[in-house]
Amino acid sequence: MSAPGVHEFRDEQDSLISRAEAPQPFALQLSGLCKQFSDKLVMDHAELCVPDRCVFGLVGPAGAGKTTLWSMSVGLLPPDQGDVRIFGMDMWSEPARAKAVLGALPDEPSIPDHWTGRDWLTSVAMWNGLDPVKLAVRAEQLLGLWDLTEAETTLVREYSTSLRKKMGLVVALLPSPRLLMLDDPFVGVDAESAEMMQEMLRSYVDDGGTVVLSTEAEDLAEEACDDAAVIVDGRLFPGRC
Repeated sequence: MSAPGVHEFRDEQDSLISRAEAPQPFALQLSGLCKQFSDKLVMDHAELCVPDRCVFGLVGPAGAGKTTLWSMSVGLLPPDQGDVRIFGMDMWSEPARAKAVLGALPDEPSIPDHWTGRDWLTSVAMWNGLDPVKLAVRAEQLLGLWDLTEAETTLVREYSTSLRKKMGLVVALLPSPRLLMLDDPFVGVDAESAEMMQEMLRSYVDDGGTVVLSTEAEDLAEEACDDAAVIVDGRLFPGRC
């Protein structure tokens, strides 16, 4: 089942893409990416090319560098060396254009305790400049599709870990990005919710999107991803979709 309404929000993004330099075949491209904290090299010349329209996994144990790589890829942490390109657009020289086609979900989103699910959705919509009417339609479609309507009026602090992760995924999908970057989206999620989230991601990819997700679980990556790369001590060993 394909998530409805994805193409309704892509006019501006497609316009941005058409104005980019020569089109690139990769949704995410990392070139020589390095990051060092004090005397520890946490990312060592990472190279990666992720094609469009697939679910790609970044697999590695805790402390391997997955969150550091995610943070640099979504524009939250500047690399010491190297480049990040989103559909050919450089994350650090043209961040507005790159982020216009990017949806990101951290491992533990920082959400005010007094917010409801609707507040969370609205804040992301305002940040992305979405039309309020289109926002309401899009949110209703996504929440209804995955039976999460009640979560819209529930305080986020009352969410279970699984519900928080599912709503976070809905929030990330709200602006209809071309690329989703998810940091450990399945941590703390029960089996039923994990299956639902995999369905959400597969539906998104079937509708033209690309997913890059990190995980410690090799079996989950094998089940949920079309291909994966392995991170070990800040070194990335890539695969191909």
